[in-house]
Amino acid sequence: MSVKKSILFLASAFFAALLLSGCVSLGQPEEKISRNLAGKGIKTQNELYNFFVSENPDADRATVKRMATLYIQEAAEEGINSDCAFVQMCLETGFLRFGGLVTPQMHNYCGLGAIDETQRGEVFLTERDGVRAHIQHLHAYATTEDKILKNECIDRRYKYVKPRGKAQTIAGLSGTWAADPSYAVKLENLISRLEKF
Repeated sequence: MSVKKSILFLASAFFAALLLSGCVSLGQPEEKISRNLAGKGIKTQNELYNFFVSENPDADRATVKRMATLYIQEAAEEGINSDCAFVQMCLETGFLRFGGLVTPQMHNYCGLGAIDETQRGEVFLTERDGVRAHIQHLHAYATTEDKILKNECIDRRYKYVKPRGKAQTIAGLSGTWAADPSYAVKLENLISRLEKF
């Protein structure tokens, strides 16, 4: 075997070994999630579910599937990015562990109106209502006055968002939605993890 053929053979064998070991991937690159609050999410119900249970494997699986579906449906109705909304729910509830002012029975998935022990936050009758109110509140932050809600407004705090459209990306939520100056960084970290699913 000539030296040239030997080098080609060794290079081919090395590349094949890398592929088999997972060091090199010829698969699809991670699809980037938009950080814009208005728009369309790209993740499916299964992808949102798999991301969620990777962070909270003890969560009730049926609830997580329902929540993923509700976020996709409700966000699509109002033109809101379901990926950003779902990740925000994960952050606000500690992946449905709660533990702060808001309890699971309140169906308040984004801390609406939760200030202190005397103002624990808004209460909604169902999961869908809680998700809808969250999406509607994001709508107020992400869109201007000319964009109206498709569904009847059940977010009692919608009217207090002034000016409308003051946070069109997740970066704009720090200091507006939440006082925490690192709020957007926390959301960004979660979105980056979601992109791997």
